Amino acid sequence: MLFKYKAIDSEGINKEGEIDAPNRDMAISGLQRRELVVISIKDEGENRSFFSFSFFEKVSTKDIVVLSRQISTLFEAQVSALKAFTMLSTNTENKLLSRKLTQICDDLQAGVSISDALSKHPDVFSDFYINMVKVGEETGKLNQTFLHLAEYLDRQYSITAKARNALIYPAFVIFTFFVVMSLMFVIVIPKLSTIILDSGQEVPIYTKIIIALSNFFVHYGFLVLIFFVLLGIWVWRLSSTNQGKAYLDKTRLSMPAIGNLYKKLFLSRITDNLDTMLSSGVSIVRAIDITANVVGSRVYQEILGEVADGVKSGLALSVALGKHGVEIPGMMVQMVLVGEETGSLGPILKTLTVFYKREVDDAVDTLVGLIEPIMIVILGLGVGTLLVSVLMPIYNLAGGIG
Repeated sequence: MLFKYKAIDSEGINKEGEIDAPNRDMAISGLQRRELVVISIKDEGENRSFFSFSFFEKVSTKDIVVLSRQISTLFEAQVSALKAFTMLSTNTENKLLSRKLTQICDDLQAGVSISDALSKHPDVFSDFYINMVKVGEETGKLNQTFLHLAEYLDRQYSITAKARNALIYPAFVIFTFFVVMSLMFVIVIPKLSTIILDSGQEVPIYTKIIIALSNFFVHYGFLVLIFFVLLGIWVWRLSSTNQGKAYLDKTRLSMPAIGNLYKKLFLSRITDNLDTMLSSGVSIVRAIDITANVVGSRVYQEILGEVADGVKSGLALSVALGKHGVEIPGMMVQMVLVGEETGSLGPILKTLTVFYKREVDDAVDTLVGLIEPIMIVILGLGVGTLLVSVLMPIYNLAGGIG
């Protein structure tokens, strides 16, 4: 529950803001722990309409990157954790993140560790993020930890955004294609087909097919729309189950061109996660377990789970990875083996991260370079076929009249 408050701090300065708490009493207690004298406090829910946009509030990866860099800078300047999070909670533009940071401040004020305070907000801070902070607390290198987190998240955000943006243009072209074709079948062709049929001339077979399709869409187009709506609902429900997610992930990885792009994206994420965590002192088994939870693919999550079990039973990481030759390339297995034999697994993983990031960049450029002309040609051929099918009979009719 969100409360809006007015208070005075220990220096007599007026403060206004919002605090998230289960009830009014706990909200007041939280403010008092921050050495604030509460003047007034009001439930924000009383002023929120049914159409409030709070449901759409989210904390983006970019927000967490900026936050991590700010925390690292403040810790480097010897600012205490409580003061650092208090400063950031009042200066963060994202309202949801500001409320989360305020709750973290309350937990820190009560003596809770930073990692435990962050762990209460799994929707914002991942298991990977929390474990990295816990390692930073244990080693006393929190400023470096948050800096590593910011750099890691920045890399992942950059590579994921590029892969996602590469698919936006093809999706837009496909959407445009279906819209144009639908308008042609429903509006343009029915008017032209009336002229053709009323002329009494012999209609070519390909024109008859186009006219028949047009009549179907005019009279039964709503059935097609219902079908796609039901298909969307089915996919949505399928993606909400573990088996469905695994099936969709396997389908995505098996798609031509796109599957190869996603495979390299996940491999880059795996090597980057392992490198970041191992270099921070996290054990190999724990690093694999955490990576499995944040890799973003059910297929690779199951593989990493089996790899973790293999390492626990005494297998080398390279041997455990080598059992999944389809999803894990032999080159990666060999590089990990070299890292194990030379005692330089961290640098090897960093090299693999750079390699797969470059591979993703190349795959994105290749995909965009191939899809763009192909989609334009398909769009042109589709519209051109429709126009020729209906305009040729009209041209012949005009020629006969002349």
